[in-house]
Amino acid sequence: MSLQRCLVESSTQKIILPLLTKKNISLFIKREDLIHPFISGNKYRKLKYNLIEAKRLGVANLLTFGGAYSNHIAATAYAGKMANLKTIGVVRGEELIDNWQENPTLKFAHDHGMAFKFVSRSWYREKHTEKVHNELKEEFGDFYSLPEGGTNALAVKGCEEILNEKDAFFDVICSCVGTGGTIAGISNSAMEHQKVIGFPALKGDFLKKDIRKFAVHNNWDLVTDYHFGGYGKVDEALIHFINNFKRETSIPLDPVYTGKMMFGLVDLIQNDYFKPNTKILAIHSGGLQGVLGMNLKLEKKNLPLLIV
Repeated sequence: MSLQRCLVESSTQKIILPLLTKKNISLFIKREDLIHPFISGNKYRKLKYNLIEAKRLGVANLLTFGGAYSNHIAATAYAGKMANLKTIGVVRGEELIDNWQENPTLKFAHDHGMAFKFVSRSWYREKHTEKVHNELKEEFGDFYSLPEGGTNALAVKGCEEILNEKDAFFDVICSCVGTGGTIAGISNSAMEHQKVIGFPALKGDFLKKDIRKFAVHNNWDLVTDYHFGGYGKVDEALIHFINNFKRETSIPLDPVYTGKMMFGLVDLIQNDYFKPNTKILAIHSGGLQGVLGMNLKLEKKNLPLLIV
């Protein structure tokens, strides 16, 4: 069965919270996390046209990059298997060589056919150079290369399909931001009356330059106050919010991306960032596979666990 035939159309769910009634704000979540059990949310969107291009080129190997808990690594492994492509994951962290089997993300990727190359952090920082590309080509032969996080022009094309004509109802579209491809695609397909707001999971304001490479409109902005210390960093306040949101709405959030976006969005609503009667659509970009790995880290730190 092909990947496209396994796809379920995303649904839009209204959020009912006392705060929203008090502030007269309408909030909905587009459940991109439900479109596929293993290649959910923006990962399916980013991979779709890249897989088509790899098949068109007749390339047998798909090579990509990521960290130990990367949603992109897990999704690429599964998608590659469905597309009959061999997958190679260049993974940051040489210390993982002897214990990667204990990591749920890497175990999932391996179980679905991905071969690994574990590299040092200094080597990983040079992953975009011609020298590294030639080294990888010498080791693995010809391959179709996907960048870390999956963002390239074809990924943005896929992310442009997240919004559809039904979403014209909304005034504001909110998205998590990792490498910038998802918000660029959403910005490109947003209506003239819509404002797009991104919530970066990484510390700093450097992402704007990357987003401008692909975004053709100036209808977007970033709110950079809700990264919780940087990529993959969490604290008890965020964990409590995610668990409480799940209890109140039945919607699971991941701690790296969607949890931070929704925390920030709710905080902005609380502080009257939006005018009354504003209609907001938040994009749930998936990433839930990473919850198990995060809980292993939280358990070691004696912090509360996320509800699965």
